Amino acid sequence: MTRSKVDPVDELADLISPFEQRGMDLSLERMQSALADLASPCADVPAVQVVGTNGKGSIACMIHSGLTAAGLRSGLTTSPHLTTWCERICVNQQQIELAQLRQRLKQLQPLAQRHNLTPFEQLISAALVHFDANALDWLVLEAGLGGRLDATTAHPYRPLIAIGSIGMDHCEHLGHSLTAISSEKAAVISPGAHVISAPQHEDVTKVLEARSQEMGATLEWVSPLTDEWELGLSGRLQRRNGAVACAALRRMKALGSSITEGQIRQGLAQARWPGRLQTLHWNHQSVRVDGAHNPDAAQQLALERRCWNQPGHHQVWILGIQAHKQAPEMLRILLKPNDEAWIVPVPGHLSWTADALSKICPTHAHQLRSASSVENVLIRLSKNDADRSRPTPVIAGSLYLIGSLLREGVLQEH
Repeated sequence: MTRSKVDPVDELADLISPFEQRGMDLSLERMQSALADLASPCADVPAVQVVGTNGKGSIACMIHSGLTAAGLRSGLTTSPHLTTWCERICVNQQQIELAQLRQRLKQLQPLAQRHNLTPFEQLISAALVHFDANALDWLVLEAGLGGRLDATTAHPYRPLIAIGSIGMDHCEHLGHSLTAISSEKAAVISPGAHVISAPQHEDVTKVLEARSQEMGATLEWVSPLTDEWELGLSGRLQRRNGAVACAALRRMKALGSSITEGQIRQGLAQARWPGRLQTLHWNHQSVRVDGAHNPDAAQQLALERRCWNQPGHHQVWILGIQAHKQAPEMLRILLKPNDEAWIVPVPGHLSWTADALSKICPTHAHQLRSASSVENVLIRLSKNDADRSRPTPVIAGSLYLIGSLLREGVLQEH
């Protein structure tokens, strides 16, 4: 494992301590006490809470876009961010301004110290205070790591629960089986809530059905959207996420919000969520990027590959994977016999190295290369392939990696 010497710029370093410094400290009591001290901001505003392992951000983004298209005022919290902390807090598609976020966090410092809030809890507190000042119709709250003890679960009014794909990730905190992980996430289902999910693994399905029955909640299963639906997010997997978002927006209509089918379609078509199966550019050359950082996401990426590669086609991967992630399994899923994978560090994070992966995955060792940065790989590829066409490289393994490339200007959208 190695840690990159280049740490990402932190615009709020004086107000938010590094996430790694505190370590994982899941609890609801701190957040509930802090919100009570704040006179329960937004307590009467209904929220759709989005939980799961993969696809949470996409679902939340599409719901938020649909609400905006319908002319409803909504607040959105997401994590992690790509280039700025401000991405995590939006009202009607508008990110909070950095000066305003700094002011909110500064005002909350005494509260944060009194209740020993984690960085994530500080941000959710700031988001709810910001939302409270904006007179909103709905909140869209993307859960962080788990569910049961997540800061977003402290919001008392969550009539809607939208569930993304649940798989194996963060096992050290959530459990080492699908049943255990699903139980942590399904625990957000409150009495009488309406729960929406696309098809899940059998073990996950059993947990969601049992929890919903126990809580007197209604559980709605949805099928992926057909190709008749235009989505602003790329990839077949977004058909599944879009179906969950669509059902959530329809349920909001049933709960009294003014939303038409046309506005739902408009919202899903206009949704944007950078870093997820996105085509970017380096030195006028195209590259694909995806934040896939666990085996389930790698499996989805491998399926997407079939849309742009013929069987047996040579693919170049540039992978930066944090040391606590299941990189060996991700390699086995992604790499086909003719592929090569360049292993790079994730800036500012302890990361897997090509040497470490070669030892654990000896059958793939001949396909692995090592480089100090993504840009170094792209330079080498452009020199090696100057006289012949090459496949569009895919950069994946970590949203933090993609965020650093965008922030430093290595990759551009146009």
